[in-house]
Amino acid sequence: MKKTLLALAALSVFAVQAEPLSVAATPVPHAEILEFLKPALAEQGVELDIKIFTDYVQPNVQVAEGRLDANFFQHQPYLDEFNKSKGTTLLSVAGVHIEPFGAYSSKITQLDDLKIGANVVIPNDATNGGRALLLLQTAGVIKLKGDAGITATPRDIAENPKKIKVRELEAATLPRVLNQVDLALINTNYALEAGLNPHQDALVIEGADSPYVNILVTREDNKNAVAVQKLVKALHSDATKAFINDKYKGAVVPTF
Repeated sequence: MKKTLLALAALSVFAVQAEPLSVAATPVPHAEILEFLKPALAEQGVELDIKIFTDYVQPNVQVAEGRLDANFFQHQPYLDEFNKSKGTTLLSVAGVHIEPFGAYSSKITQLDDLKIGANVVIPNDATNGGRALLLLQTAGVIKLKGDAGITATPRDIAENPKKIKVRELEAATLPRVLNQVDLALINTNYALEAGLNPHQDALVIEGADSPYVNILVTREDNKNAVAVQKLVKALHSDATKAFINDKYKGAVVPTF
């Protein structure tokens, strides 16, 4: 009886000491990866609370305002642009994986078949829009101005032999308009969520050397928090690498 009471007391202390950690994430693959880590973190006294978002703005806003502890959905170029435009000082505490960016179509099976005046849609945020245009340039569809970089816009298109019409839409909506356009440049998290397999369905896709590593982001005052550092360690574990490789089969590539 005494041992039972001691055990219950120990469990009670653990429950009281369990530290909550709220992390914003897009559904696929970020939230799925975090769900995988939940049991291991619970054993370490971290109660992981995953908040699902389908946009790329509110996760940063809510972390910056202190409503959430961290987020996991973006790459460094996007974070840099967000900080610059919003006056925030969010920072990366861990690089986790790359999601090679791809171009998809329900009307053609190769880019050579893209018709004159084709309708092409890209993300409307600065870095992912630029990323899409750079991929189109790599594929030979367009040529950008010499000084155009990762924040290139359609106005930076210098050569457009097929006279494609580029429209910018919110990244999350792109899979939903795929059957209405000739080509859509889609972030892999949204492609996976829509049931697309980047390595089978994309007409062109970034290589594994893409610089757009997805990162865990938090505030300066929170970067050394014990719960955050435990999450970083869990994200960089062999078990997480095996989970990513087994589940996504090359559509998501670990970088640690």
